[in-house]
Amino acid sequence: MKIPAWIATAATVIGAALLPACDAVNLQEIKPGITTASEVRTRMGEPGFQHWNNDGTATWEYSRQPSGTQCYMITFGNDQIVKTMEQVLNDKNYAKVRDGLSKDDVRRLLGAPGSKVVFDNLREEIWEWRVEGMMPTEETYFMVHFDTGHGGVKKTSKRIAMRG
Repeated sequence: MKIPAWIATAATVIGAALLPACDAVNLQEIKPGITTASEVRTRMGEPGFQHWNNDGTATWEYSRQPSGTQCYMITFGNDQIVKTMEQVLNDKNYAKVRDGLSKDDVRRLLGAPGSKVVFDNLREEIWEWRVEGMMPTEETYFMVHFDTGHGGVKKTSKRIAMRG
């Protein structure tokens, strides 16, 4: 039996709305030095991306874009035990985005963006993340502008939009 499209769409929307609530419960149960990769996968699901580190270990990316404002990076040691867990969409990491960084470097630092748009006339590709803002009536976005000629970071910016 085929499920009607409106039911599948509604289930997707409801699931996306519940992710932050699930994260609040699941992230508290993930303990560096104790929790295994298998336990993380059971609690958080499949990572959106797996980054390989220079020492052969892996960092799993759990981006909550475009609806959420978090991206969690969970790094495992060679023993498959959680080594570190960090919410990477923060001012400290925005400051690390420098001119010339590659798209891969930015993805590794901030996770998957909520949107990507190319402006041919400006020779820019802009990646945008919805991030925590100061006021509950506003939506804040952090943007990285890439030069389409050489592919590296050209600049960063923020924008604020009123909700509603």
